[in-house]
Amino acid sequence: MGHVGHIIVKMNSLIDKDVIKKLYEASMHGVKIELIIRGICGLRPGLEGVSENITVRSIIGRQLEHSRIFYFAGGGDEQVYLSSADWMARNLNDRVELFFPVERAKHITRIKAILETALKDNVGAHILQANGVYRRVSAHGNAPLSSQQAFYERAKKYGGRQPLSMERRLKPLYRKEE
Repeated sequence: MGHVGHIIVKMNSLIDKDVIKKLYEASMHGVKIELIIRGICGLRPGLEGVSENITVRSIIGRQLEHSRIFYFAGGGDEQVYLSSADWMARNLNDRVELFFPVERAKHITRIKAILETALKDNVGAHILQANGVYRRVSAHGNAPLSSQQAFYERAKKYGGRQPLSMERRLKPLYRKEE
C-alpha cells in the first residue's frame, strides 16, 4: 500500500490515549508514521490492521534530549512544528504549553536534517517491537552513526560563540523595598 501521508515526531513521551488513537487511525488510512520517543511510549507499532505503518525508535545516549519536533506531509504539502510539550494528558490538558509552526525554509531544512539524522542512528537507537520489547538497531555493515555525537560535533563546529561577558548578561530586576 502506498503512503498517503507522512508523520515524523520526536519527543520524550507519548502516552495520551486520544493522540494514540488518532495515530492508529492515520496508520490504518495508510499514513507512514515514524516516532522517535526517548522514554515511555504507550503505542504499539507493527500490529496488523492497526499500526503496521508505525515505527517507534528510542535513542539512548550520553545526552538527555528534550526536543519536541513534529513533521507532517501529505498532498504535496509539508509542515514542521516545534513544541514545549510531550504528548501526555497532563501536558495537553492541564498545562500551558507552546506548539508553533516553523515557517522559514532554511529552518525547516535544518530541522528535517535533524530528524533524518535521528532516524539513521544505528548506535544508540532501539526499535519498539509489536510485543512491547525494544530491540537494539544494528549497523548491518553500515558506518556507525550516533545522532547525539553528530549533533554534538555540529554544535562544536558551528556553535563556537563565546559566552556573554558579565556586563552583557541579563540582570534580574528587583522591586525596591518600600
